[in-house]
Parts: sequence; C-alpha cells; structure tokens
Amino acid sequence: MFGDDNDVYDTITWESPNVASPDEDDTTTPSGPGFRTAESEDGRGPHDPKWEGYLITSVKDPVKELAETKDAYVSYLVTAKTNLPIFSSPTPSARRRFQDFVFLRNHLARDFPACVVPPLPDKHRLEYITGDRFSPEFMERRRQDLHRFLQRLARHPTLQRSTLVRAFFESTEWHVIMHQHVAHPPGPEQSQGVIDNISDTLLNAFARVRKPDERFLSMRENVDKFEESIATSERLWTRVRGRTTAGNPDNPGEDLTADYHDLAVAVQGLGFLESGITDQLNHFSNTLLEFSALLRHTTQNTTDPFLVHLHSLLTYSHAHRAVLKLRDQKQLDLEELTDYLSGVTAERDRLSAIISGHAGSSGLGLSAYLRDKVDAIRGADDDRSRVEKMKKLDVKIKELQDAVTTAHETSDAFSDETLREQAVFQYAKEAEMKEMLTNLADGQIELYKSAMEEWDRIIPVIQRIRVDV
Repeated sequence: MFGDDNDVYDTITWESPNVASPDEDDTTTPSGPGFRTAESEDGRGPHDPKWEGYLITSVKDPVKELAETKDAYVSYLVTAKTNLPIFSSPTPSARRRFQDFVFLRNHLARDFPACVVPPLPDKHRLEYITGDRFSPEFMERRRQDLHRFLQRLARHPTLQRSTLVRAFFESTEWHVIMHQHVAHPPGPEQSQGVIDNISDTLLNAFARVRKPDERFLSMRENVDKFEESIATSERLWTRVRGRTTAGNPDNPGEDLTADYHDLAVAVQGLGFLESGITDQLNHFSNTLLEFSALLRHTTQNTTDPFLVHLHSLLTYSHAHRAVLKLRDQKQLDLEELTDYLSGVTAERDRLSAIISGHAGSSGLGLSAYLRDKVDAIRGADDDRSRVEKMKKLDVKIKELQDAVTTAHETSDAFSDETLREQAVFQYAKEAEMKEMLTNLADGQIELYKSAMEEWDRIIPVIQRIRVDV
C-alpha cells in the first residue's frame, strides 16, 4: 500500500466537508486530511497518519528592515488559519526573517528525527534570479520558497502540532523561545548507553542490512524512480527554457524571444522600403514584438516557478530518502548489537565449558583456540582468571540484553513511523504535483490565448493590403 508509487496526479482523494474558505485570497474550498470529519477517520489502519485539524499558512509582505545599516535584513509576514487546539488563536501571525526559518527547520529535524522535515531553499541559491538579495525579484522568489516550506509543515500531522511551530506563528518573544529551546530541548535527555560505547569498526556506516524489509525496499525503489523522473523533467524543461528565452550564457540572443525581436526589426525595416504597405508592416512588426514579450512573460511567471518547484520537490524527496536511510541504520544497530551479544555469550559459554572440564575451545574455531594460547602465554589460563572474566562477561551480557531490547523497540517504532511518513509524503507529493502541473497548464493556456488574440488582431490589418493584378 505504502510502497506503491502512483504516477497519476490528476485527482486527489482527500474529502472535505462544506466549510468556508479560511483565506480571503483563496476562492476555492480547502481540502485535505486536516479537513476530514471525525467520522471519516474511522477505519484507519495502524500505519495511517492521523490529523487533528487543519493548518493553512502563508508567507507574504517582505520588508527590508534596518535599511540604512550594515545589519539590514528582510522580514516576512507569516500568517495561519487553524482549528488545531494547540494554537491560542485561530489566526496567528508574526514577522520572521530567514534565519528564523532556518532555526525552525533545523530544530524540527533534531526533535523529530523520524519525520520528513521539508528542506529550506539554500541561503544563496535562487535559480534564474540576478541582482542583490534585497532586489524585489530575489525577495519574491524567496517568499515563494518559504511559503512552500510552511505549507509542507502544515500538511504534516505531527509537525503542525509542534510547540515550536506554534511559537513560530504566535510568539512575540521569538528570540527568548529560541534560547529556551536550545537550553532545554524537548524530550528526555539521551544518556550514553552500550551502543555508544561500541567501537566504530562495529557499527560500520557502510554496512548493509542483512535482513531487509520488503516494504522499505519497495519504498526506496519508488523514491529512486520518482527522483529520476523529477531530475529528468527538470533537465528537459531547463533546456526548453533556454531555447525559448534564456539562451546560452556564452551566446546571448540564441533563443526564440530574441529571434522574434530580430524578425520584428527586420519587418519594420522592410516597411521603410515598401511605402505602400508601411503601416501594415509596422503593425505586423509590433505583433511580433508583443509575441516575443509574451514568451518572456510566460518564462518568468510560469516556466521559472515550475522549475523552482520541480527542484524543491526533488530536495523534499531527498529528505524522505534520509528518513528511510535512518530507519535502515536503526535496523543495522539492532543486527550489530544482536551479533555482539551472541559473540559475548559464546565467549562466556566457552569459558564455562573449560572450567567444567569440557574441551570448550575445540568446537569454537580458530579464534577461540588462539585466545586460549594467548591466555596461556600471559599466564591467565587458570580457573580463577576465567571466573573473574566470566563475571565481567555476565555484566556485559546483561547490559547488551537490555540494549538489544531497547534497539528492537526503537527499530520497530521507527519502522512504524516510517510507514506513516510514507503516507504523509505521498499526500504532500500528490497535492504539490497537482498544484504545480495546474499552474503550468494555466500559464500555457494564458500564453496561447493571448497569442491568438494578438494574431487575430493583425489579420484585418494585413487584409487591407491591396494587391493589384
């Protein structure tokens, strides 16, 4: 169920009751898991996520603060509409800067390691934007990226109820909240246990899970296919953009918009030669210029946002992959601890067999035989030394048994949470694909409708050209 990758994103199966639109700028009825009625949650599976309400977020109104100083920065108005009981107001709002978003993201990732915490846009990487970070284009593109980041948090049933997310929208003393969160992070303090004392050679970062779960193998395969498809789409649409508007940076002007502009200039020059149809040729030249401008407008308002969203969705999938990798590491910890416990138990049994007068070394292989010889050379092969060593091994076995039990519980809990995260990510992915492709289609429709209107207007002008036979 959770491993299946559905490549059809034209419909979203979220049901929504008849509720009023929570955003004045949005004329459509919101839908999604958070809008489901209590009855619709009946029949949930053990690995299905549970939403307790909705959270609708927005980022708008970027403002340059401390404009005339070297400490200038941009603040954004973050607003929300929610029915979650954790919020003290149904419409919280605050002004936050980019560093606040970074703090929020980093600490959510630390506090909720089993959750797919969406990534933030790179601090300096904004595609297709030139100029300084205070330019209107730069601030608008960053606003869109931050808006998408909060939307992804709002779609997550666990992250949307985080106290840190609540403070991000509501607190008037955000800096105090940040310091308190750093000084007193939520959750129990992690004490150093047996697993932390095992050498790095035991828990090898490059080791592979020996008993992989088919559910997660299928998930990883689907993630691979999804990321490959997104990367291919990004590469091809970047090529389309280059041929339409951007051109090659080394050869500026090698694109359709420049070609139509040059053609318009050539037609206008032709009009000066053809005195009888100068007016018509000038009108035709203006239509070519308008069409060139339409192509440029579509690139800036449709293609560029589409490419940015594609890349953002790819990085979001990377965050999902990281959770799958962490789940594998939890299972690997369990397997390595289990093997370590088996080895210590075997050593304890070997010593017990020797003390009892049985040939315990003979059946345990070359390593046990060599250990006996080394102990004999050191003079540590007497029963008293073996008894002392057995006592120490008994203590270690007890510690390892507790550690294996804890690791088993952790691995099982992490696996269950990963299955829920897969469902959440699937919901978010489908919603974003629907939004992204709809915006692209709307932009293309707008382009061709406007282009048809421009060319329709020029036809009567051309028809006024008299052709004498």
